[in-house]
Amino acid sequence: MRRLTLVCDDRQARRIERLASQYDLTEREVLRQLIDLGFDALDSEEREVRDEKDAPAPDG
Repeated sequence: MRRLTLVCDDRQARRIERLASQYDLTEREVLRQLIDLGFDALDSEEREVRDEKDAPAPDG
């Protein structure tokens, strides 16, 4: 497993701290989940783009 470092502004750090406190998680776990959600969103967008490319052209 690789270790990466994230540098963020104070506003983002406070949001991460708030989420960690709210859900009784570590800040590391909050970041992991946010990254996973971001990748899931990207995967979904990529599927939509592929589906649009594969869709038949509209008649017109």
